[in-house]
Amino acid sequence: MIWAGFLFGPLNAGDMGVAKALFPVVERASETCRAISNCIVPAADWRLTIAPALCFVLAARVLDVLYRRLVRPILFRFDAERVHHLAMAFLHGLGPIMQMWAREKNARLLPSAATEREVFGLKFPNPVGLAAGFDKNALVLPAWEGLGFGFAEIGTITAKAQPGNPKPRLFRVPEISGVINRMGFNNDGANAVAARLEKLRTTPRWPRFPVGINLGKSKVTPLDEAAADYLHSFTRLRHLGDYFVLNVSSPNTPGLRSLQDRPALDALFAAVQAANISHKPMLVKIAPDLTWEAIDDVLSLVESHRLAGIIATNTTIDHSTVPEHRRQTGGLSGVPVRARSTEVIRHITARTKVPVVGVGGIFSADDAKEKFDAGAALIQLYTGYIYRGPALIAEILRAL
Repeated sequence: MIWAGFLFGPLNAGDMGVAKALFPVVERASETCRAISNCIVPAADWRLTIAPALCFVLAARVLDVLYRRLVRPILFRFDAERVHHLAMAFLHGLGPIMQMWAREKNARLLPSAATEREVFGLKFPNPVGLAAGFDKNALVLPAWEGLGFGFAEIGTITAKAQPGNPKPRLFRVPEISGVINRMGFNNDGANAVAARLEKLRTTPRWPRFPVGINLGKSKVTPLDEAAADYLHSFTRLRHLGDYFVLNVSSPNTPGLRSLQDRPALDALFAAVQAANISHKPMLVKIAPDLTWEAIDDVLSLVESHRLAGIIATNTTIDHSTVPEHRRQTGGLSGVPVRARSTEVIRHITARTKVPVVGVGGIFSADDAKEKFDAGAALIQLYTGYIYRGPALIAEILRAL
């Protein structure tokens, strides 16, 4: 219990209940990881032995069983957002250790051509990334490297700090392996996040993979001033991100999706690209609910303004698959958006050579393969990661 205060800081009664329930699981997982580590052969001919590969597979499978049978059932008993904050606190405490462990492991292994990618001029150690929305304020970047992601996208970040929509605002829908959120771009604001990233960048803990920064519009900013709002955030953060994403597709900020209309999007792309003097890769994230004609309009503007890529897709406002008693206002992610996301990726890649980052309903290696087969250059995890845990990354990478 002593280390709980160090990792999590002050906990309220509800958080302490979650923490107490998880302590035995964490202890068991730690013992398992130590046992697995002991089976690795620390010999000079490391790269010639099959021990590392066998232990990697064993560790992934053990973690998968632990998460699905022990951790997830406990976590799902508590409020989704409270669990998210607790997990972030845990990763903040252990992230640097996980990062160091991952770097030590990677230093012993030869780089894998099967997993490395070069997309929009950036080198990715593997094509599996963390989607925006998980680490909104760039609090635990070292942890994502430690967990095996090939890149991470922070945000969504707005020009002004904002609390987001009233709670509760995050809901699991386990019957369909989905999540509904109406978070509303809650974040610390561009200035605070920039200061945090600047501090991290001076340390060895800055991740050795591309860091994306997802930008959105502040809720209080009128739609006709949206371009200036995005521009403020980009100008403050442009020296810190490896690539940037213009999020114009969240359903949880009033009127935001209207920025996907051709005139508004044209003005936004023009303003941001004019300020993009260092030629950072600029992407746009689109909704799965757009018509094919609207998607083609986006593609036309992406090419004319020379954007580097498209993220397909955000959450959907189609809740037809959600059981009546589970329905909430907000964007739905997870399995229900998988097929539509893949359709959108296939539609885009059939019409342009602009790289696509596929996201939506990836819960297995087969789901990832579906996105790659549709033409995605990279993929991102969010809801699948909540339901499957860290073993999902290893499963996808093994399949590659």
